[in-house]
Formats: sequence, C-alpha cells, structure tokens
Amino acid sequence: MTLETVQYTGALPAQPRAAAEDEAIRPFRVNIPQAALDELRRRIKATRWPSKELVTDRSQGVQLATLQALARYWTTEYDWRKCEARLNALPQFTTRIDGVEVHFIHVKSRHENALPLIMTHGWPGSVIELLDTVGPLTDPTAHGGTPEDAFHLVLPSLPGYGFSGEPTELGWENGRIARAWAELMDRLGYTYYVAQGGDVGAAVTDAMGRQAPEGLLGIHVNLLALAIGLKDQLPAESEQERAAHKALATFTTDGFGYFLEQSTRPQTIGYSLLDSPVGLAAWMLDHDTDSYYKISRAFVDGEPVGNLTRDSIVDNITLYWLTGTGASAARWYWEFGRFLAAAGAAGKAPPAVSVPVGFTTFPGEIWAAPRSWVEAAYPGVAYFNEVDRGGHFPAWEEPELFATEVRSAFSSLR
Repeated sequence: MTLETVQYTGALPAQPRAAAEDEAIRPFRVNIPQAALDELRRRIKATRWPSKELVTDRSQGVQLATLQALARYWTTEYDWRKCEARLNALPQFTTRIDGVEVHFIHVKSRHENALPLIMTHGWPGSVIELLDTVGPLTDPTAHGGTPEDAFHLVLPSLPGYGFSGEPTELGWENGRIARAWAELMDRLGYTYYVAQGGDVGAAVTDAMGRQAPEGLLGIHVNLLALAIGLKDQLPAESEQERAAHKALATFTTDGFGYFLEQSTRPQTIGYSLLDSPVGLAAWMLDHDTDSYYKISRAFVDGEPVGNLTRDSIVDNITLYWLTGTGASAARWYWEFGRFLAAAGAAGKAPPAVSVPVGFTTFPGEIWAAPRSWVEAAYPGVAYFNEVDRGGHFPAWEEPELFATEVRSAFSSLR
C-alpha cells in the first residue's frame, strides 16, 4: 500500500486519479480554513428565531431556550480548533472503497494479541461520539482493565458522513456498507476481527453478522434495530416487554418525524441543513427524548450528564456543518427505507446471523430491549446484559461503561 497525506480543508477528500491508486491508504489531517469558522459564526448570529413553543416540554420540538443557549455558547465560547487538534492527534486515513473515499481512525494497541475491532457510529453522530472510547479500548490497563482486554480500533466515518466522501450512486444501504467495512479490514491486513455498532451502526453491524465475511468472529450491538420490522412478533407478556412495546409505539407515532422525513425526502430537509447552522443543530437535537433532555441540561443548566458536555455536543454539530454532510447523511435513511420495503415485499426472512452476537441494553435507549426481544432477533445470543445508566448514544455518554460492555461481550472470542 502507498501512503499519501490528504489534508481536509473544507472540501470533500481528494479522489485518486488512477485506478492503480484505488487501494491506497492515505494519512489524513483536518485543517479547516479560518474563513469557514468565521462564516459559521456569522450565520449563527444572523439566525431568525421562531417564537417560544406553547408547551413546557419538547412535544412541539426543540425548545427555544435550549437552542438559544447552544447558539450563545457556539458563538462566544466554543473553539473548534480543540476538536481539530484532538482528531489530528489520532492516526487518521482515507481509502477508496467501491467508489467512495472512506475516512477512518485507526489506533493500534501497544498490547500484544489485541483483538481488532471495527466500530460504527450512527446518526446524528459521527466518529466524535466514539472518541472517548479510544483510550479504554486500546489501552485498558490505564482504565481498569488488563492487557487481555485490548483492541486494535478502527473507526470509519459512514459514507456521506463527516470526512468520508458522498456516494454518487444509489444502493448504499447497510448491506453495502457492511461489505465495504469487510474490505477495509482486509485492506488493513486483519485476518480476524469483531464488529460493534449502535443506531445506524447497529444496522450495519447486523448486516455484517448476516453476511459473515471471512475473519469476522462476532458482533456486538446496543440497539435492536430490527424491532421496528418485528414489532408484531415480539413478546408482550412481562412488564418489561410491555414497556418496550409502549416505547416503540411512542417512537413510531410521536418521535418518528426525523426518521420519516429522512427516509422519504432527505433532499428536501438537506437544503435547510446546509443553509442554517442553527437549523442543523435543531434537527440533530430532535432525535429521542432521553438524549434531548440530557443535551438540554448541559446548555440550560450547565450540568452535563456523563460525557454529554457542551463541547462534545457542539463538536459533533460543527463537524456536520463544516463538512456539509447534512443531506448526504440523511440519505442513508432513504436507502434503508427502500431496503426494508423491498424485503417486506419479497416476504423473505433475512439470512441468520452465523457469528456470536453480544447485546447490551442501556436504560435510556429509545426502546430498551428485554432479553426475550434480543433472542427473537438473535436466537442463542452469546452475551446479554442490562446496565444501569446510559442511553441511545452510550459510547458518547458513558464511554467507560460502554468499553466495559464491549470487553465483556467479546471476551470469549479471544
């Protein structure tokens, strides 16, 4: 493989000029022009604000006080350069896979026999939501673990997200991304590895488990993405099962707005997401109730929950703004919606997962899946645990606890 440094300066990563370069792995650094940051602040200050919502909760959407507090912090105290330096302190690369330039972070552990792990973020997240897991997973002895707990860590940016290039053709649903990730691990020289994901990453990781590429030893997920399609087949006898059904029903009737818009009209919402940074922030915050109130607390009360600090939240929003990926990231939902529709029309069950599956239920998840639900989706689940804190973005919110769960889920595969 050849190495050639790619500088990200506000445009999409440079594409290789010749087919011979397609498998090259190029070191990557972020260097956003100051003019782009100045323009961002100008746009935030020029925001046209709506009147205050007429309710005392989030039932009409992101609350005015929350977003104005975020905007004040964004323009007066926030420093993107700290995030930029943090990213550039980690080994970053790009490589072209199936016509898309894929950005990824690759941190190798200093411990012998570390287990290679590819971990996939979700929406409205990015590799930023995974950064605080790098230390615990690659250097476990500094975080209460042992050398036997170590991982070599690969954190790719989904196609159309962050510093990865945008797909220029249809078909980039979770199955195609899963195949791209298998190619990435092969290109990095890993003959065996494990995979983990939440949110969109859970769908991608699930697809990897069903494809079972050579070398994949097992998977771990923290969202039962299949529950939407399986809801009529999932048990509802115990109190926990009924609570999960209620949460799922609430999501698909009252919390489904972003999902419905992005799975049907991603281009329409994309115009707003690329034109207004405050509009982008509002759209990204309006994801799920648990996460929203935790994020709101960080800005309105100045009391972060876990690792959901003002800086980490604004880092993630700023990444979407600077890379202009609001629309391209939303298109995955359009692809996923058509994938589900096609699968339903065909009436065929997906292939079984043929590798061991680990699952962790976090209490603040959109629907906290009980073991019976997980076993319905993954018969013979190899690892299951319910923890006492954390929500839909557990790697971001509770990185140490999340890392402990990942270690436990894969301990039998070492």
